Parts: sequence; C-alpha cells; structure tokens
Amino acid sequence: MEDYLKSGKIASQARSYGFSLLKENALLLDVIEKVENKIRELGGKPAFPADLSINYIAAHDSPKYNDDRRLKKGDIVKLDLGVHVNGKITDTAITTEIGTNNHKKLIEASKNALMEVEKNLNPKIKVNEIGKIIESTIKKHGFVSIKNLSGHEIDDYVVHAGLLIPNYDNHNEDEIGKKKIIAIEPFATEGDGMVIEGKPSEVYSVVNDIKTVRDSSTRDILKFIKEEYRTLPFCKRWIANKFNILKANIALNALEKEGIIKQYPQLVERARGLVSQTEHTFLIDDEVICLTK
Repeated sequence: MEDYLKSGKIASQARSYGFSLLKENALLLDVIEKVENKIRELGGKPAFPADLSINYIAAHDSPKYNDDRRLKKGDIVKLDLGVHVNGKITDTAITTEIGTNNHKKLIEASKNALMEVEKNLNPKIKVNEIGKIIESTIKKHGFVSIKNLSGHEIDDYVVHAGLLIPNYDNHNEDEIGKKKIIAIEPFATEGDGMVIEGKPSEVYSVVNDIKTVRDSSTRDILKFIKEEYRTLPFCKRWIANKFNILKANIALNALEKEGIIKQYPQLVERARGLVSQTEHTFLIDDEVICLTK
C-alpha cells in the first residue's frame, strides 16, 4: 500500500507540473521529457511514455525522438501519464485548452463525469453503473462518450489488467469488488464516440520474448528492455537516448518484424471530433481512496 500511495502522490505532482508547462508554442518533446524526468526526480519511474494527445487524437500520442511539434493556440491537449514504484502503478490524465476558452464545456464534460463516478464508487457498484454515470453526465453536457476506450484494472507491472471500466452501459452487472486498483478515465467528444487506429506511435511493449535474436546489438537492446521495463510500454526515444537512434531503429524494427514487440498506434476520433479526457486511479476496498487526487 505504501508504494501505491507514493506512486499516486508522484503522479499527482507530475500531472500538476506538466499542466503548468502546457502553453502556446511549447515544444511537445520538451514538455514530456520534463514530466518524465520529474517523475524520476520524485522517486518513481514512468509506467509508460507520457502522452500529449491533441484535438481529435484521443490517446497514445507520445512525442517521438527529435519531435519538433509545438502547442498552438486553440489546441485541446490531453496530458496522460503513469507512474510506478516497485511495479505499483497509478495512471492519471487532465485536459486543457491552449490560450483560448472556446471548449470549456467539453473539458468539463469528462471532468464532471469522473467526479460523479467518484461520488458513487464502492465495492458493490456494478461495472455498467459506472458506465451509465459517465455516459449520462457527458450527454448532459451536450457531448458523446467514447465507447471503445475504457478505464481499467491495474496490476503489478501491468497497466491494463483484467477488468475494463466502460464509458457507457455495457450491461456488465458484475460488482467491482474489494482490493482492486482501478483507473477510471471518461473521454468526451463532439464526434461520433468511436476511435480508430491512426499513425504509428513509436510506443511498444514486449509480447513474445521466447524467440532467439541473432544480432548482438539487437539482443543487448532487448535485454535492456526486459530488465528496465518488463511488461510495461516503452518508446523509441527512450531506447535512442540510452543507445543511439540508429541502433534503436535497427533493433526495434527487427524486434517488431519478429513479433517480439508490438507497436501501439495513435487512437483518433473517427469523425475527427475534439476529445477531452480526465483520469484518476482508485483503490477500491472497504474504503475508496483516490490515489492520484
């Protein structure tokens, strides 16, 4: 429990710090590297590469190596980050608008949906009841809940484990139960409420480490990945910063081709509607604790 409390505190501090950096003309790569370094400075490790998903990109957009994109006035930006302390993971996200105030209601839709869920969280709440609360709250704000993105149970060194927490009524009447770590993350959109796969993200995870790797450099990089990240997602820029970009490109391309690692695509709103996201991680037991408040 001590590690979860520490992880959640670090996640909250890193989220607040990252939020302060989200300004017009800020370099996305600079923001994310500062956030990830803040997590390390505070005594944790990133549980996955931190994301800055903008406008109709809903998730999985972490700046690439030498990424030159900058935040623009009017952007709707979702900062999504995870922290682990000895494998105990917390996951949190926040949305803001850069330099304008035209989409306040969209941002409030996901934020208020999460607040309403928190008021009702207990071990006996049914999975679909959470989805109903999220969907109805977002609808009251005049927007649509994204149905094929969901919250999730968390386990040691596993960000998405077991139970899925829907953003709509999926008719799952199972109770949440006790001794669960749950991330709840409403997504609100002005689009049609579905995401599709977009561009490659250069974020990966190991899915099959049984195969033999012949190239010594690639073998060294795979060894590093397994020791440093285990089952957690990692990104090309982390590998490039440790080795170099040429070695990272060769190794990751080879490992992906062999099916040893998989790459996560960016997830974009199907109708290109703007998207907001808010997320906290909760301990569900006799007492419900928001770990990332």
